[in-house]
Amino acid sequence: MTEEVIGEETWLSQEAFDRLSKELETLQGPGRADIAEKIDAAREEGDLKENGGYHAAREEQGKIEARIRQLEYLLRHSKVGETSSDLSAASPGTVITATVAGREMRFLLGSREIAGSDTDIDVFSEASPLGAAVNGTKVGDSTSYEAPNGKSIAVTVDKVEPFS
Repeated sequence: MTEEVIGEETWLSQEAFDRLSKELETLQGPGRADIAEKIDAAREEGDLKENGGYHAAREEQGKIEARIRQLEYLLRHSKVGETSSDLSAASPGTVITATVAGREMRFLLGSREIAGSDTDIDVFSEASPLGAAVNGTKVGDSTSYEAPNGKSIAVTVDKVEPFS
């Protein structure tokens, strides 16, 4: 999963920052040690060309290292703060209910990392076309953004609420 950033910053709540920091610490310590043991055990089974366990462990190691790099970058380039208490305007960390092209949508404005894996709410970053269009708009405001096909999509912000 690639993280979108605005300039060099991604907004994160303190809870999300702490959760991601703990994940990074786990991956760098016990995660790396565990995968190294799996690779060593598979290597001792013999011929590496036909050793499925070895290749699976190396693939898992690649995924762990990629996630470590992603987390390091994200945490290094994050802006940690609380959701704005002003719920009259859309801002990172708020849940927006909007009418988009005549259809009601409810989504979190910000990083997928804010939501974590235990929620099924749609997430749009501030850098996405929809996110950029609504960021800073007040309840009742209408705006638009350009879809990938070049069409202008109308958006009206109906409600802003804190993400919990």
